[in-house]
Amino acid sequence: MLNVLVTGGSRGLGLAIARKLASEGYQVIAVARHASSELEAASQGAAADGAGSVNFRAFDLSDIGFIPAFVAGLVRDFGPLHGLVNNAGVGTSGILATMRDEQIEKLLHLNVVSPIVLTKYAVRSMMVGGSGRIVNIGSVVAVTGYSGLSVYAASKAAFGGFTRSLARELGPLGITVNSVAPGFVDTDMTSELTGAQRSQIVRRSALRRLPGGGDVAEAVAFLFSDKARNITGTTMTVDAGNTA
Repeated sequence: MLNVLVTGGSRGLGLAIARKLASEGYQVIAVARHASSELEAASQGAAADGAGSVNFRAFDLSDIGFIPAFVAGLVRDFGPLHGLVNNAGVGTSGILATMRDEQIEKLLHLNVVSPIVLTKYAVRSMMVGGSGRIVNIGSVVAVTGYSGLSVYAASKAAFGGFTRSLARELGPLGITVNSVAPGFVDTDMTSELTGAQRSQIVRRSALRRLPGGGDVAEAVAFLFSDKARNITGTTMTVDAGNTA
């Protein structure tokens, strides 16, 4: 059974991705600071289904200095890694002129520096096996912009260059690197939207609806499949046509 590391896997998009990959037969290692009742239910459901599995490991990705030992421990406990989904992140909103400096630093630290360092150590395990899949979860605001999300948009825009350049580095080794850019999805991160804001987003979408976490999970599963073996260095947008 191939091992896939999913960060931010205890809720929201990460949990949806963990569930989907487990149903596809992967041994998922869901990483978050704390477990959740939903994650426990997903683990039990995967065990009953018998296709794959969902396992939890507690870790705070802001502790960058401990990432090498953490990844080494995962490889020791589960075996070589086949895939990584960089999903964890914070979506702190705020007008740049009034946003606290420490908020800016924390957001960029967790959304950019942490996943890059984690990828550095996770990919070494994939290189040994001569194959692997990396999927970075970006956002449509990286290319469209949204008032009050300038710092968050900057962090997600960074994933674009990271994805394309890393795809070049790892392609000769049989490892694909792609990004999935969700639109506004019904998760905890979009709970701050008012009814009027939500309605406006729906009206702007070609399909007149918001995508769900399951839609994003399907895109990730596709990029992990053999059908996507010749897709790398690209971004797949899942936004119900909001940016069409």
